[in-house]
Amino acid sequence: MAFEPFMQLLRGIQGKRVHGGIGGIQDSQKIAYLRHLQKEMDKDDAMNSPLNKLKVVVFDIETTGFSPEKGDSILSIGAIKMQGTTIIDEQQFYSLIYYEQDIPQEIVQLTGITNDAVRNAPSLPNVLMSFFEFIQDSTLVAHHATHERNFMQHVSSKLFKTPFKHRIVDTSFLYKLIDRDLNNVSLEKLCELNNIPMVQRHHALGDAKMTAELWRIYVEKVMELGCESLNDVYNQFARI
Repeated sequence: MAFEPFMQLLRGIQGKRVHGGIGGIQDSQKIAYLRHLQKEMDKDDAMNSPLNKLKVVVFDIETTGFSPEKGDSILSIGAIKMQGTTIIDEQQFYSLIYYEQDIPQEIVQLTGITNDAVRNAPSLPNVLMSFFEFIQDSTLVAHHATHERNFMQHVSSKLFKTPFKHRIVDTSFLYKLIDRDLNNVSLEKLCELNNIPMVQRHHALGDAKMTAELWRIYVEKVMELGCESLNDVYNQFARI
């Protein structure tokens, strides 16, 4: 994949960004390159890679609400890398994101993210570019991934004029194979069921780390069922 040329392009326009978008990526050639990256990111063979070797980035976002199409924004992104069932503690990503409006008070209380903190944070395009570099060719994993998928698709379309093509695997595909009575279970409940300490709940990196622990546990369990790849997981899931 052409990640390094892509990042060289991004670094080349580092000084041309504005808080609300990417000032300077108006050139059609650059937009075309961004679209090419998204297409390349969708061509991986993750579906058939062995689960015990699969490279994933487990991530979480904190937002001002649940509806990006109605103006809700991403306030922070946290992520940690894994390979198979190994959590790579030294490969983490976290950033707050610039937000010019006042954060709803209930979100401040829930996440601890303050208006002062985001006023000094890097812009969303800045953070997404760094996040793409961190992801590279890994598969994304999130707990109840619809929230993350909706926001990533929205901002990709808005900022880069292209769909977000990167695969995001929902943890529910694994835990529902093991505990079929569970449905839309909260992160707190799953951590409790699996004896995972709750640390920094509603902090993007804290939630990503706890989700990574869940992914590790449930990957081991689905491999015991005979699933060797994500393709096997999806095939079994389709039969329940």
